[in-house]
Amino acid sequence: MSCAIDNKPNNVAFVSVTAMLDLLKQVGTDAFLLGLSAYIEQDYLRWELFDKSPRFASHSADGVIELMPTSDQQQFSFKYVNGHPKNTHIGLQTVTAFGVLADVASGYPVMLSEMTILTALRTAATSAMMAKYLAPQNAKTMAMIGCGAQSEFQIMAFNVVLGITQFRIYDIDRAAMQKCQQNLASEDIELILCDSAEEVVKGAEIITTCTADKRNATILTSDMVLDGVHINAIGGDCPGKTELAADLLLRADVFVEYEPQTRIEGDIQQLNDSFAVTEMYKVIRGDRKGRSYAEQLTIFDGVGFAIEDFSALRYVHDLLQQQSTPQQLELLTNQQNPRDLFGLLHQSVQVTRLAVGA
Repeated sequence: MSCAIDNKPNNVAFVSVTAMLDLLKQVGTDAFLLGLSAYIEQDYLRWELFDKSPRFASHSADGVIELMPTSDQQQFSFKYVNGHPKNTHIGLQTVTAFGVLADVASGYPVMLSEMTILTALRTAATSAMMAKYLAPQNAKTMAMIGCGAQSEFQIMAFNVVLGITQFRIYDIDRAAMQKCQQNLASEDIELILCDSAEEVVKGAEIITTCTADKRNATILTSDMVLDGVHINAIGGDCPGKTELAADLLLRADVFVEYEPQTRIEGDIQQLNDSFAVTEMYKVIRGDRKGRSYAEQLTIFDGVGFAIEDFSALRYVHDLLQQQSTPQQLELLTNQQNPRDLFGLLHQSVQVTRLAVGA
């Protein structure tokens, strides 16, 4: 149950799945994506303030479990996230996540949030924000290859942030395309179902690849892609998992989030370290050019980075401050004497012993 904020330091704001859905309903998904995109962009402009490292990853034959921490010295965040492509065969999701936002000065967490929904939103908002700098001007058509859990979020973000109105979609599972079509039936967009990857990219100025198989796949080959296109490649996001042919990468100007992490996890893991890439904060800040001529082939090799999760948690926390009754969790102890933790246990044990003795 929700309760009023009582400012007790042992209480932590809790955003459940239900609470996240309620927040989206209140704010509106379009407005949420626009606001989230702006927060991510703001934090990329503050790039040097953040702690940065490749995420900690525990790999297995079936998937990966990752921790993604960062801090701007005022707030700290981390996300726990998994990636298990085979989960759908046993009725589970490929990706689930939760995250924590904390106060650096005290070390106390201030919010614990679901991030399965929020990660899908932040990935889509990040893709669309990056495309503002990399996609052809006045682009109207995007190809979406892979119609899994992320597809609708990507389509909505590119529609609301960039004004894309026509989406060509393809998945090897036609039921996945029909799911996407049904979910977006009420949106003011044109959705075209295609029968192959070769067909879906025809006439598209932006191509998004988002497939789930944990393998070195080739979703796009060089001969499928014309000059002047922007590729939003977000499915290759762990070692041994890629989507783009190496010769396609070699044709393009490739942009990344945090190079040390993308070298390990992104499509550029196929190439040696001498292949030059540009970190996007330099483009957003104006230090480097993004798209600089019409025929330029650009690729955003996106793997997801901790700063984007920080932005998402910061955004949700700020939205919660506008509510009078966010849900609270008694997550931390709050004894009268901070140095007497045992006293808290001792008092509880004594009460229990008395009750038993009675």
